[in-house]
Amino acid sequence: MNFKQFYLGCLSHASYYLGSEGEAAIIDPQRDVQQYIDEAEANGQQIKYVIETHSHADFVSGHVELAAKTGAQIVYGQRAKTKFPTHKVKDGDVLNVGSIKLTFRETPGHTPEGITIAATNTLAPTEPVKLFTGDTLFIGDVGRPDLIGSKGFTAQQMGGMLYDSLHDKILSFPDETEIYPAHGAGSLCGKSLSKETWSTLGNQRKFNYALQPMSKDEFVKIVAADQPEVPAYFQKSAAKNLEGSAPLTEIAKPHELSSEEIQHFDGIVIDVRQASEYGSGHIPNSINIGLGGQFASWAGTLIPIDTNIAVVADNQMAIDEAVTRLARVGHESVTGSILIDNFNGETKTVEQVSVNEVAELTTTEKHLQFIDVRRVGEYNAGHARRISNFPLDKLAADIERLDPAAPTYVICQGGYRSSMGTSILENAGFRKIYNVTGGTSAWIEAGLPTETTDAACEVTNTGT
Repeated sequence: MNFKQFYLGCLSHASYYLGSEGEAAIIDPQRDVQQYIDEAEANGQQIKYVIETHSHADFVSGHVELAAKTGAQIVYGQRAKTKFPTHKVKDGDVLNVGSIKLTFRETPGHTPEGITIAATNTLAPTEPVKLFTGDTLFIGDVGRPDLIGSKGFTAQQMGGMLYDSLHDKILSFPDETEIYPAHGAGSLCGKSLSKETWSTLGNQRKFNYALQPMSKDEFVKIVAADQPEVPAYFQKSAAKNLEGSAPLTEIAKPHELSSEEIQHFDGIVIDVRQASEYGSGHIPNSINIGLGGQFASWAGTLIPIDTNIAVVADNQMAIDEAVTRLARVGHESVTGSILIDNFNGETKTVEQVSVNEVAELTTTEKHLQFIDVRRVGEYNAGHARRISNFPLDKLAADIERLDPAAPTYVICQGGYRSSMGTSILENAGFRKIYNVTGGTSAWIEAGLPTETTDAACEVTNTGT
C-alpha cells in the first residue's frame, strides 16, 4: 500500500493518497491538485477515485479539476446534492483500489451527507485498518454540529446524528484502528482539535472528551457549546463544493498597480508581510494578514467573498502564493498587486511594544485601551489584567465600544492576530495604535499577572 498524508498548515487541512497495484484514490483534496497527480506519477499509478468525506465548508476543493485531469470518479455520500457526475455511496458499499478495500459508512452529524472510509490492505490482513473520518471524528474532538442550519436541521438534531454515527459506526472498530481526520488544530470545524494529525481509536477512547461515557443529551449539549463563530464564507464554500469549482488556471492573475492606483483602490488591500514589517511601514488603510499564519482562514473570515482585492508583498512569489491561498477559500477576485518597494506614497506605521512595556503602562496610564482579540474561550482561560476581550472576527462590528482617540494596545496569543486587529482599527480612524509583540504567550512567560474568567458567572480570579 502506498499511503501519504498531505497537510496544509494555513487551513489545518489533511488530505490523503492511497495507492496499490497501479491504482490510487485521493481523499478530501485541496483546491490545487497537481501534487496528487505528481504523487500518482511517481508511484506509477492512475487515480481512480476522488473521494469527499462531506461537502467542506472551510475550503474549496479541487475534486472536479482533479477528476477532469485524471479520468477519476468523484465519490460522495448518497445524501450529497452534487451538480456534477458523482458516484454516490451508502452504508456497506465497497470500492477497490488495487488490493485496498474501501468500505463506506454513512456518518452524518457534522453534515448530513458525511461518510467515513475504512481502508483495509487485503494483502496484509493483520495491518490496522485506516479510518478516514473527515470532520466526524478529529484527534481530541469531534465535528461541530452547527454549520448547516440552512439545510433544515438544528444543531441539536445534527448533534444527535453525530452521537449515533460515533457510537454505531466508528466506535465499533478495534482500538488499534488508525484515525485520519480532515483537520487538525486551528480549524474552525471544531473547538479543541489536537495538533496531532493522526491517532488510534484506542487513544481517542481514552483522551477525546467527546468519546467519554455520557448520554446522547449530554453529548449534544457539550459539543454544541462554546463553538467559535461561523465565518460567513463557510456557506459559500460548501455550495461551491457541491457545484464544482473552476481550475485555478482559469482564475485571472492580478495586474501590477501603480502607487496612485493602490492608494485609490476600490476594494480591500491585503498586506501579506509579517507583523513587524507591516508595522515598520505600510500602505495606509491596508489590512495585515500575514502569509506566515492561518492566512486563508482569516482572509475568508474577515473579507466577504467577491470583494475586489489587491495584494501587497515584498516579492512576487508571496503575491502568487497569496492568490493561490485566497482561491482555496473561494476568493477569486484578486485584481491587483504591488511590491512594497515599488510604492512611493506616504506610509503609516504601527509601533511594536513589548509585554513588559504594556504591563507598566496599565499601572500608570488611566486612559489607555488594552484589548485582547483572541476567541472568547482563549480569553477566559487566561488573560492579562485590565484588558477587554474583542474577538478579531467581531472587532469591526464592536468597534463603536472603543474610543478612537485613546491609545489602544492590541494583544493576541503570539502577535499575528493582534497585527490584523491594529490594521482594522487604523481603517476605522484610530490614530494611536500599538501591537503587543509575543502576545499572551510572552506575557505569561514574563511572569506578568494574569486572570481567568468563569464564563458561566463572569467572575475573575487573579493569578501570576
